[in-house]
Formats: sequence, C-alpha cells, structure tokens
Amino acid sequence: MQIAQLPNSSGVAGKGSGTARGVDGASGSVDAASTRADGASPRGSAAPLQRGLSNWDHQLQGEISNAQQTLDYLERSSSQLQALKSELAAKLAARAGRDGQVEARVRQFSSTWRDRSIASGGSLDAQLGYSSPQSAQQSFTIRGLTMASLQEGSQEVLAFSVGGANQALRSVNIEPGLTDEEIIARFDRALMPSNIRVRQGEDGQVVFSTPESSWANVRDSLAVRGSGIRFPTGQMNRVRTDPEPPAIVPEQWDTGDIEALRATLHEVVQALAHIQQSRASVSLALAQATARVESAQAKPVDVSMDTVAQSFTEKASKPGYESLLAISSALVGISRERVISLLGLR
Repeated sequence: MQIAQLPNSSGVAGKGSGTARGVDGASGSVDAASTRADGASPRGSAAPLQRGLSNWDHQLQGEISNAQQTLDYLERSSSQLQALKSELAAKLAARAGRDGQVEARVRQFSSTWRDRSIASGGSLDAQLGYSSPQSAQQSFTIRGLTMASLQEGSQEVLAFSVGGANQALRSVNIEPGLTDEEIIARFDRALMPSNIRVRQGEDGQVVFSTPESSWANVRDSLAVRGSGIRFPTGQMNRVRTDPEPPAIVPEQWDTGDIEALRATLHEVVQALAHIQQSRASVSLALAQATARVESAQAKPVDVSMDTVAQSFTEKASKPGYESLLAISSALVGISRERVISLLGLR
C-alpha cells in the first residue's frame, strides 16, 4: 500500500511534515520518502532521493576550499617569481645600474612568502608540501637524540614535557636491542597526545613534527628528563630543536653585485620549480576531491517505505521520549477524511 499525503479537512497542510523527521534522521522524513497514489512525487520532494549539498561531507568541502585557496596562492607566487626572474635576467644582460626594480620584486615576493600559512588556509608547509584536511606541519629534530644514541647504552626512561611544568609528562622507555621501527613507534605513541608525531627520516634520523600553529610553543617549552645516560636526571632539561629549513628563503636573496644577482637568479629558478611541483600536487588533490563530490551527488540514497516503517516500528516499540516523538509525529495532521482516502486505495 502506498501512503498518499492529502490535505486535511480544513484545507490547511498538516504540521507533521516538519516533525516527522524525528522518525528516522538517517533516511529522511516520512513525507520525503513517500509517493503519491498516482505515482508522482509529492510537492517539494525528489524521487528518487539523492544526496544533496546539505548531506555532503563537510570535511570534503573543506578539502576543496583549501585546495582552491592554495592554488590561488601558488599562482600568485609563480607570477611574482616569473616577474623577478625577468628583471634579474634583464639586469644581468645589460649590466645596468641598480634602479630598484629587482629589489622591489624581491620585497614583494618576500611578503607573499611570509603570508604562506594564512594565504593557503594552513594547508601548505614551508617545504611547499600540501596537506588537507590535516594542517601544515613543522618538522624538526632534537639535538642529541639520534637513532645511534638511542640504540647504544643502558636502559633509560625519557620523560618529555611540552607546554610547561603543569603539563602531563610523556614517558618513553628505551632499552637495548630495540629496532629502528620499535623506537619510532614508542616515541610516536608517547608524544601523540602532545600533538607531536615521530617518524624516521631518509637518512635514519629521528624526525618530529607538530602543526605549524603549535611550533612556537613546542620550540620554546619542550624539555626532557632522563636517568643520567642520555639526558641528565632530576630536573627537566630544555632541549635544542632544529627546524627543517624552508624550501624558499627569499630573505637571503642578495642583489648587491653581479655575482649576487646570478646567485639570486639561480635561487629564483629553483623556487619556481618547487612552486610548479607543488601546484601539480595540489591540482591532483583538488581533482580527486571534486571527483568524490560528483560521485556522492550521483549516488541515489536507497530509501523505501519499508525502511521508514521498520524504523518507526523500532522507535515506537521502545518506551521513552523517542517512542513518544515517533507516535506523535505520525499522528499529527491525520483526519477522518485522510484515513478514508487511504483505505480507499486498497
């Protein structure tokens, strides 16, 4: 039997259409899932139901927004670098005196580079690596904490503190015979609650990373207490951290003489290569996210009256607020004329 939504005896639409969403939040309202007796869709609903904008994954929408914002930033950076490259090449070819154009281009790009994190929505790190929805990370190493030092010596418990004395300590038990993977796993597991992740670098070193927004706090407050083997015992000891250098350092670009101009031109060419590689990576991420959106839009949601009825039965059979809500929602707007009309469909 199909359920038809008919006007009540007063000619005013019942209020049940708004309240009936409480029957099944996952599959939509009863009115949206039902069809009229003549097979047409009720006014204001779609048949079959499809996953619309309101049901998109918010994280996916954020990924698309971040990718578009980052591409805009990279396009602007590339344009500025191309202009600087042209100015440098022209000045080297003519060996002309300083007219201020090259210096102005360098200052312009330096300002743009300083705004990288904000301009990319926190998705582009200092090495031009793109990450979304995870925020850009700052990688760093801790002086004295190498894989060799951790695999040598006796057993020791290292206690880490991030953020000051009031923060909980994170302990890592180091003992002889541990493999590289076991050491990395222990550090990563211990420091994860402090928003620090640990991995092994390409040359085997222990590499730490934290969101760029947390880097200043980690850099200024990270402390370690050992047992007198690798780190002194007793009080917490502030450690020296070495951040991974950025891919582009425009503050070091010099334009004072011919040799400096040549060196700067070389740095600009390398920066453009980094930018182009990053643009390709972000474009791929945007294409993948867009494809997932299109797939989600095209996929119909399988909602039938059997599903709605089963959900209503389950909710109505349990005592409590949900039962009362399900029953009252179903009864709102029902009149004698509507019941007779429904029975006439049999």
